Amino acid sequence: MAADYVEWLRREGRIVIVGASLAGLRAAETLRAEGFAGELTLIGDEPYEPYDRPPLSKSVLLGMASPHHTELPHRWEIDAKWRLGVAATGLDLTAKRVRLADGDEVEYDRLLIATGVRARPWLKPEEARLDGVCLLRTREDAADLCRRLKAGPRRVFVIGAGFAGSEVASACREMGLPVTVAERAGAPLVGALGGVVGAVAADLQTENGVDLRTHVTVTALEGDSAGRVRAVHLSDESVVEADVVVVSLGSLRNTEWLEGSGLGAGPRGIACDAGCRAFDFRGIVTDDVFVAGDVARSPHALFGYQFLSLEHWGNAVAQAETAAHNMICRGADRRPHLWMPAFWSSMFGVNIKSVGVPPMGEQLMVTQGSLAERRFAAVYGYQGRIVAAVTFDNTRWLEFYQRQIERGAPFPVEFPTMDRRPENRQPIPAGFPDPSLPTHGPMVTLSGYSPADQQLVFHPARH
Repeated sequence: MAADYVEWLRREGRIVIVGASLAGLRAAETLRAEGFAGELTLIGDEPYEPYDRPPLSKSVLLGMASPHHTELPHRWEIDAKWRLGVAATGLDLTAKRVRLADGDEVEYDRLLIATGVRARPWLKPEEARLDGVCLLRTREDAADLCRRLKAGPRRVFVIGAGFAGSEVASACREMGLPVTVAERAGAPLVGALGGVVGAVAADLQTENGVDLRTHVTVTALEGDSAGRVRAVHLSDESVVEADVVVVSLGSLRNTEWLEGSGLGAGPRGIACDAGCRAFDFRGIVTDDVFVAGDVARSPHALFGYQFLSLEHWGNAVAQAETAAHNMICRGADRRPHLWMPAFWSSMFGVNIKSVGVPPMGEQLMVTQGSLAERRFAAVYGYQGRIVAAVTFDNTRWLEFYQRQIERGAPFPVEFPTMDRRPENRQPIPAGFPDPSLPTHGPMVTLSGYSPADQQLVFHPARH
């Protein structure tokens, strides 16, 4: 009976994908490539077909690409119904229906949720509405910010020194614009890479002319009589005049529409098993609802089966392909999602790449190169084994360390190196902030072992 159902699903079933971005598109392509011939519907709250987001904070801001021409190429003809510009507002698991904002309902036999994340807005709505206060997540956000930067503002103020905020600051300096960056932690990138590497990023910013303010929070955004932002007030009682403010406080997972649905969904994402099948709120796996991309949190065998939420381009692609495969194959043919976490960034002329889960690391060891010269490889250790590595302009070592992570190599690193000996071969504390403190948030979130885990308390980020 199960085999008959799978064959029927492949030929005539209805699959709905909620989320028409990178993960949704790659899942749709995989379904068609692997023989799904049934009805396929993609639902997206933006009015555009899927487009690439990483260029928005890089080449688009520098004028090297148009925000309206970053469409993702279609690798496979997907023959789908597109429901764009209308958000999903509810899910009925029993009736197998997705409710839409326009009042319509879409029925499915199997559902893939790939709703991703959105930018965390400024916490005071009346200040967030001031002209000149910007976010950077969507195509429209990028077009608006690009226009404002080209107009030559007196000063740009960036709230939050994570990767996105630091990339915006880098673009501003490359354009010759004065920019101030405020960060509640002691350095940029500390949530993602820790304090040791964050100190390198801090020097990189200040030497490139960024007015970097650390250990401070923004207390208020001040507007003028015309409703335009004019100044930023900080917790150290200083005031910085600025006519463009970029709010870069991390992201929020798009799960509110699932409230009351019975799925294991919340602010940390949607819990799923290694095969991308969603859990319900009791921790029981479903068999017709799957999850992929930034909104998912799934266990990873290489990292103690902790549930990881990964806001990575490559993870979204790999997880979408796994989810799509598992949706239409027999149980014995399903495969786990075991993609190695990896990300990259470019700022102030430096190429930063990482593999593994740096925030899991308790200690850090510089194994190649030099922190002072900002050309190095550093390895993170947790409970006696390597869990991550990061490189600054030293990418050639990254593949080697990925293999070390995959085989559970011991930490501290014991092997000799043919590269230039670093200044310190001893492990030191990695310097990650207390995860219970609100911050802009790392790109990798460790969120416990159980989808029903209630032990961790998360507070809204404040700056």
